[in-house]
Amino acid sequence: MNKKILFLLVILCLLVFGYPLPAHAQTPEPPIVRAVMFWMEGCEHCEQTLSQTLPPIREKYGPQFDLQLVQIYTLEDIDALYALGASYGIEKEQVGVPFLVIGDRPLVGSDQVRDELPGLIETHLAAGGVSLPERPELLLFLAAAPQADSPTPAPAAMDSPNAPAETRDNGFTLAILVLAGMVLSLLFGAVQLLVVMFTGKPVSPTPAWVTTWAIPILSVVGLLVAGYLSYIEVTLVQAFCGPVGDCNAVQASSYARLFGILPVGVLGGLGYLAILLAWWANRQKWGIISSYAPLALFGMAFFGTLFSTYLTYLEPFVIKAVCIWCITSAILITLIMLASLQPALQTLSTQTEDID
Repeated sequence: MNKKILFLLVILCLLVFGYPLPAHAQTPEPPIVRAVMFWMEGCEHCEQTLSQTLPPIREKYGPQFDLQLVQIYTLEDIDALYALGASYGIEKEQVGVPFLVIGDRPLVGSDQVRDELPGLIETHLAAGGVSLPERPELLLFLAAAPQADSPTPAPAAMDSPNAPAETRDNGFTLAILVLAGMVLSLLFGAVQLLVVMFTGKPVSPTPAWVTTWAIPILSVVGLLVAGYLSYIEVTLVQAFCGPVGDCNAVQASSYARLFGILPVGVLGGLGYLAILLAWWANRQKWGIISSYAPLALFGMAFFGTLFSTYLTYLEPFVIKAVCIWCITSAILITLIMLASLQPALQTLSTQTEDID
C-alpha cells in the first residue's frame, strides 16, 4: 500500500476515535481567588477600605480576584457576624467591620485587610486559587444577607425584618422637618441669650406650669426613651420600630456609639438625669447652686439639642435610615431647651442687674 495513503488512513482514524491531544495543547483555566467582605454604612474604616485599599487590588488581579461585598444592615446581621467570628475563635469584642474572609483566614479591620490581603491573594493564586470556605456560619450568612458587587446596595430600611418594604415609611421627611425645627430652636435660644447678656433686657416671669410640670415630665419621658435605646444598644436585641423608619439599621451603624465605645442611648440617659437633677436643685434652698441651676439646666439642654441635631442629620443623609426613637428623643430635648430658656434668661437678667 502506498505510504501516503497509509498515513492518511492513520490520521483519519485518530480523528474518528478521538485521540487525545497533548496536554500542552490545552489552555488551562486561570486560578481564581474568592473572598467575601462584610461592611457597614457610615463606617469610616469600611469606606477607607472600599475607596483606597480594594480598587488597586481589583485593578491588579482583575477577574482572578472575586470579592463579594455584603452589607450589615440589622442587629440580626451583627449577631450573625459575631457567630462567624466565634467560629474562627475571635472574641465578640474583637469582631468589627470591615470583616473579610479569604480562604479560611479572617481579616478584621482596615489595617489588617490592607496589610495582609495582597500577600494572601498571591499565595492562593500560586496554589491554584481558592473558594470560599464551607463554614455553616458563613454559608447561612451569605444565604440570608443582601449582596452587591459595589458598595451601593439599597437603603437599609428596604430590607428591615420589622415591616414589608412597601408598607414602611422611611421617615426621611419627618427627620428633615425635625432637623429644621431643631436648628431654628437653637438659633432662637442663642439670639435670646445674647440679647439679655448684652442689653440687660428684663425678662417676664416664667409660667409656673413650665418649671413645675413641663420640664420634669419631658425629662422623665426622655429618660424612658433613652433607657430603651440603651437596652437595645447594650443587649443587641431587635428594637420595635413601628411603621416609620428602621431603628435597627440606625442602631447597627457605627454612629450608635460615641467614639465607638459609649452607646448614645446611655449618654442621653445620663443627660436627662442631669437635667432632672438641675431642675430639682433649683427647687431647693442651696444658695448659689439653686440660683444658677436654671442656667445649668438650659446649658445642658442646649448642648443636648445641638448633639441631637448632629445625630438627626446623620440619619437621612449618612446612615440612610431613620430611628423613630431617636427622633422622639430629639424632639423631647428640644422642647426641654425651649421650656428652660425663659427661666435661664430670667436668672441671667437678675444676675446682670445685681452686678450693675
